[in-house]
Amino acid sequence: MKTLFLIFAGASYGMLSSAGVFTVLVAVGLVPRFAGETHTAKKVVLYEEMVIFGTLTGCALSIFERYCQFGAWWQGRFPEKMKLLLGIGVFWQAVYGLFAGMFIGCLALAIAEMLDSIPIMTRRICFRHGIGLAVLSMAAGKLCGSLFYFLTEFHRTAT
Repeated sequence: MKTLFLIFAGASYGMLSSAGVFTVLVAVGLVPRFAGETHTAKKVVLYEEMVIFGTLTGCALSIFERYCQFGAWWQGRFPEKMKLLLGIGVFWQAVYGLFAGMFIGCLALAIAEMLDSIPIMTRRICFRHGIGLAVLSMAAGKLCGSLFYFLTEFHRTAT
């Protein structure tokens, strides 16, 4: 019974956090923006599927990291070809770094553009007083969460 509860809780938390990630991507309109900039609007569904596939792959690789260490397997069977493996690894790291950097840069720019809409929204809903307090409260919450995370060494208990 305890195992079933842990499976349910883990799956629920995973779905909740992935829903948050996808909500941010949808809110800033990153995928349609990429399609618009590259003039490939017909492939928006493919782009969205690739974002989901990349997220799921990254999740699986981070959870099952013990089974994804191909270097140890390669070294055990072909120790004379380790230089080739290292070269291939450096190449793929460079490719991944290039694409991850482009994605993060575009996401940061999209979020910055979205932040430009906050003053317009606050004027329309007549939220004139207390914006500084709201921003300070969000920053304080982020600070408290980070301190809790690192001071309790919560990141070390996950493995």
